[in-house]
Amino acid sequence: MLKKVLIANRGEIACRIIRACKKLGIEAVALYSTPDEYAPHVLQANEAYQVGEGPATQSYLNQQKILQIADLGRCDAIHPGYGFLAENFEFARNCRIAGITFIGPSAESMEMMGNKVHARRMVRDAGVPMVPGSETIRHGFDEALNLAERIGFPVILKAASGGGGIGMTIARDAKELEAGFKTSTSLAKSAFGDASVYMEKYLERPAHVEIQVFGDLHGNYIHLFERECSIQRRHQKIIEESPSQLIDDEIRAAMGAAAVTAAAAVSYANAGTVEFLVDEQKNFYFLEMNTRLQVEHPVTEMVTGVDMVELQLRIAAGEPIPMTQKELKQRGAAIECRIYAEDPDNNFMPSPGKIERLVEPHHDGIRIDSGIHRGFTVPMYYDPLLAKVIAWGDNRLRAIERMSYALRSYEIGGIKTNIPLLRRIITNEHFVAGNIDTTFIQTKLARVEAAV
Repeated sequence: MLKKVLIANRGEIACRIIRACKKLGIEAVALYSTPDEYAPHVLQANEAYQVGEGPATQSYLNQQKILQIADLGRCDAIHPGYGFLAENFEFARNCRIAGITFIGPSAESMEMMGNKVHARRMVRDAGVPMVPGSETIRHGFDEALNLAERIGFPVILKAASGGGGIGMTIARDAKELEAGFKTSTSLAKSAFGDASVYMEKYLERPAHVEIQVFGDLHGNYIHLFERECSIQRRHQKIIEESPSQLIDDEIRAAMGAAAVTAAAAVSYANAGTVEFLVDEQKNFYFLEMNTRLQVEHPVTEMVTGVDMVELQLRIAAGEPIPMTQKELKQRGAAIECRIYAEDPDNNFMPSPGKIERLVEPHHDGIRIDSGIHRGFTVPMYYDPLLAKVIAWGDNRLRAIERMSYALRSYEIGGIKTNIPLLRRIITNEHFVAGNIDTTFIQTKLARVEAAV
């Protein structure tokens, strides 16, 4: 087993990793930027080192300084969490060169899946269903227009090196495509340093369903079933649940097998997520693979009983996956809501500032993964995710009831949060009925609220 793990992250995910380390008797070492000096993850770790000033480029993205701290603290492994350097294959490679175990996939697997065009080609060749689309568009708008006419409008442009919805534009005709092509390439260049984009057929009202996979260093693979991630705002997930109400056991098994096939195609080891779009006829198509632990991993933990961070640590230490696919079952239903420091009534503007009041819900079947405490000042430099509330029930309606209670009871004072929006979604009749897709907030929720 690993002895000492440096956590190259902050906030709730750093706290989550610390808990798993302590469970296994592993020393946890935290990093902190100047504004995070008194953050919960710093207080909970066995040791903590300042990594730099507030901006991420000077702190949590500073590879050289992070590796120096790992050496100073005599750490034998680094866990990147999610975001920051979690999907940076060069960082994974630099860890290996430094003799430090990177808790995640190999740099090679990450690089292959990190480029969306290359990933599409590999999983297509492995037989995984794909949305009709293109490889990288290399010859400007004229090529894009020819592709769109061949695929058929509407189409969606995506950044080849991107993720998180950055650089996505939808075009329903040639005029929209021309404007969208300029926008997508510009955003891709500024966000990822690569202006390359590719095109897919745009599915009008798809569901977004992802499969959690694990591979080990011995060639074993499993999947931990699905998470339903269709409740999104600007392509960013805000509510996730498992199981999905939109697929049956036959589709679930087929998606799980496809996800394992995609992981095996790149000799994947550790935690990963294969994301799919599901159309109204229940056909599913590969979207992308996230080569890291996901924000929404607690949903899977609640319905399978598998501690996924513990499993990550064990796999990184060279242990085989300790269960078979047949041993894994889904039990009950779980829902996760992401709590953000943002103002839904002011175009979701970030809301940094001091947390003057904090009341967290406590009830059977409710779990809180948090990176804040009363008196903590939420910095302006990072993603505004504060915490996650997860509710489990023996069925979906019971999980919704518990989540509704949790959101009514959750109080964060001194800053704005998205809790009021989450309350409206959870109690919305369409959500309760499971009538959801990726347009839910713009269509069903907005329509119901406009009628009130």
